[in-house]
Amino acid sequence: MTPLQALQKYYGYTQFRHQQEAIIKQVMSGGDALVLMPTGGGKSLCYQLPAVLLPGLTLVISPLIALMKDQVDALNLTGIPAAYLNSTQSSGEQTNIISRVKNGEIKLLYLAPERLFSSESRLVSFLKQLPVSLIAIDEAHCISHWGHDFRPEYLMLAHFKTEFPLIPVIALTATADELTRQDIRDKLALHQPAEFVSSFNRPNISYTVSPKKNAYQQLLHFLNERRDESGIIYCLSRAATEDLATDLRAQGYAASAYHAGLDIDTKARNQEQFLRDEIKIMVATIAFGMGINKSNVRYVVHYDLPKNIEGYYQETGRAGRDGLPSEALLFFSAGDAFKLKNFARVEGNEEQSAIMLKKLDDMVKYCQLQTCRRQYLMHYFNEPFGDHCGSCDVCLTEYKTIDGTVLAQKALSAVARLDQRFGANYVIDLLRGSKSEKIWADHKQLKTYGIGADVSKADWQRYIAQLVTQGYLRTTDDQYPILKLTDQSEDVLKGRQKVEFSIAEEVELATELQTPVYEAGLLQDLKTIRLNLAMKENVPAYLILSDATLLEIATYLPQTPNELSKISGFGEVKLVRYGDAFLQATLAYCHQYGLTSKIGTKQSKPATRTKSPRASSGNTQRESLELYKGGLSLDEIAQQRQLSITTIQNHLCGFIETGELDVYELVTAKKIPAIQDAIEKYGTERLAPLKEVLGDAYTYAEIKAVISWSKKDQA
Repeated sequence: MTPLQALQKYYGYTQFRHQQEAIIKQVMSGGDALVLMPTGGGKSLCYQLPAVLLPGLTLVISPLIALMKDQVDALNLTGIPAAYLNSTQSSGEQTNIISRVKNGEIKLLYLAPERLFSSESRLVSFLKQLPVSLIAIDEAHCISHWGHDFRPEYLMLAHFKTEFPLIPVIALTATADELTRQDIRDKLALHQPAEFVSSFNRPNISYTVSPKKNAYQQLLHFLNERRDESGIIYCLSRAATEDLATDLRAQGYAASAYHAGLDIDTKARNQEQFLRDEIKIMVATIAFGMGINKSNVRYVVHYDLPKNIEGYYQETGRAGRDGLPSEALLFFSAGDAFKLKNFARVEGNEEQSAIMLKKLDDMVKYCQLQTCRRQYLMHYFNEPFGDHCGSCDVCLTEYKTIDGTVLAQKALSAVARLDQRFGANYVIDLLRGSKSEKIWADHKQLKTYGIGADVSKADWQRYIAQLVTQGYLRTTDDQYPILKLTDQSEDVLKGRQKVEFSIAEEVELATELQTPVYEAGLLQDLKTIRLNLAMKENVPAYLILSDATLLEIATYLPQTPNELSKISGFGEVKLVRYGDAFLQATLAYCHQYGLTSKIGTKQSKPATRTKSPRASSGNTQRESLELYKGGLSLDEIAQQRQLSITTIQNHLCGFIETGELDVYELVTAKKIPAIQDAIEKYGTERLAPLKEVLGDAYTYAEIKAVISWSKKDQA
């Protein structure tokens, strides 16, 4: 069997992605490999597929029990025999697994590093008697002091090459800078490893940074629109996770806390409930999440500032592992950055302290960007990327410039009159006329005291950050950074240099128009079937089939077993095991609504999707269509259905794209050429530039309709 045939048989895909195929060939030929692949990018397949194809046993070293159980359950459901050995099992369970391993009944055996080389362990001696073909070390960055999640027990893995010198080793991680990569190569004693660095881009995740002002109310607003979705909220302290989880439960959310201070049983119970969708929100410290393979996490919120880009990237990567649109929201305050400076310092190690402080500084810069956030992340990992991603808050915002010369003069004057001896927070409090006792009495007599009282603290923070970026101010590298004037400051103070500030303006976007339509009613039916099957199998629902697979069924409406086999994620075993249940539900739904198969419009099955369908032609969307055909206006439909006019527009545009509604219903014929011309010149990524060019005579609804119509013609 070839790797591609195995991919189809067990996983239900017809194409590899990233560099999976080359990685598999490297380890199957006996070579070592270091693999960097984004979270959710398909790292596990790089050793799971060779394990099926190679004779003998593959050992997988994993840091967490939850990850072992999750992957073993998934493999067994796929038809690949796998098991794990860890401290949660009884001696009888372990004896049974060891017997199955001896008999060659297991293809992958998952182990924790401390089980291998502890002083009382005889496991290595046992394993050396077996036909081991491959060793996989997951979360390999844990072996590096320079990594963001160093684990001392991983240092034991340096013995692997001594004990198994002829066995290929594949080390895998989602995040590692060059310093960490070198540490991995050295400490694992990899022999001339081939290095595979896949794109770090997660195009299905949108990135947003919001000022940490009324953060709890912002969070409630965010969650209110996502009540049925799973998400993770990260906090810095253990107490904060428990307090926030308690507050969210009081608001009616199914939320629990997770942190290292909880007892083992509580952590295991909370995690299991989250994996099984019994709770929707996990409020956690960074102790939670490594290796969590829950594919339907739709959002990750950082309630507090992360310590570094690597950790932030990996934590946000726990959203959208199924390739469907997901969100990463971060609340930023300068106060969080200040507090973290103390945590970043490593006592007695100035070199490591400097590295950690630099990483924190890079994290702060990310939060203060007025350029594409995705580009910043990609450049951080040395990956080229354009200056516009179209799906971060910066790219989804229009910026206007204002004359900030007077504001700049006030700020620079305050810094000067304070003899350049204070940090940004003190300068802002002075400008705003704070009555706090922290402001020195003689400073309250300065002319600059209170001259910026009409500007909010958050706005002053943004203006000062922009003055630093533009070179009119600088900050020292001290533990408590101080604002200093620069050579350019004098020109501003004397009125010789004009200063402009950027102000954000949110605009209406066309992102929903980029994807095909699915049947929302059918999707709900499929989820119910999946849940029942999961309860019967005693596994999390997403291990039966991912949300992405269910969405494909609800989009392409397969009518036969052969058509169902063309849906991504349906390998041979799952087709036999579950195919009939999902097929019968699809046939019943299609019969009820007079729908037919769209499988002919589906392209081949890659190992994941970067773009998902959008809910558009289910019952709720069809209700909008029927009301419109009944003669109601868009405003009347929106009012009757208690939905926004934008949502109603998107419903109808979805039907224009499928050909079920004529574009001329929403746009007069004479307007279409001008809209088409604007689309040709400026593209469809954002509506605001199109609206600006076309003017007030054209509505957003008309522009959306023509965009949908053009997509119909391209199909």
